[in-house]
Amino acid sequence: MYNVVMQSWISLIFISIALAMDAFALSIVNGIRYSNITKTQAVIIALTFAIFQGAMPTLGYFLGSLFMSYIEAYDHWVAFGLLTLIGLWMIIEGIKGLVKPETIKIKTFSFHEVFIQGIATSIDALAVGITLTTFEIFILWDALTITAITFAICILGVILGIQINKLLKGRITISNIIGGSILIILGTVILFEHLLA
Repeated sequence: MYNVVMQSWISLIFISIALAMDAFALSIVNGIRYSNITKTQAVIIALTFAIFQGAMPTLGYFLGSLFMSYIEAYDHWVAFGLLTLIGLWMIIEGIKGLVKPETIKIKTFSFHEVFIQGIATSIDALAVGITLTTFEIFILWDALTITAITFAICILGVILGIQINKLLKGRITISNIIGGSILIILGTVILFEHLLA
């Protein structure tokens, strides 16, 4: 019994890390993109992503197989669409800044954007809720573990993004183009992972 529980915990930790990778990439982007980000804002970013990553598998767990075929059919398209739109907007802003420097606007923290990002990166986690039913662990602990690991990883992501921003010396146009490109690549990877699975 002990070995089964340990194997379940190890599997859950790896699942949590895998789920957090999308949110980690977005945390880096936000650290690069937002000007003069505060500790509170960094925590809000990480906490928002963590809550979504923990809540979506829980929702999937309780929905069971009832709606999962529909979710699995469209989750990757929704994530791809949202991330691509946000990424394209960032790239357009960056290019505008290169062409017309006077149009450059300093990007400040936006909870609305972070909220949408949280949804985009966690939709595919709904399907993970189904696999969690095979583990000998209570779903609440699964969700809390995923939330805690995602939070820790995302805090590191924001810090890394801030450091990259410092290396870029606050060049907003370059930050936007890099950040937007990362989001589009991330959305494309999510899409092809599902299409080729």
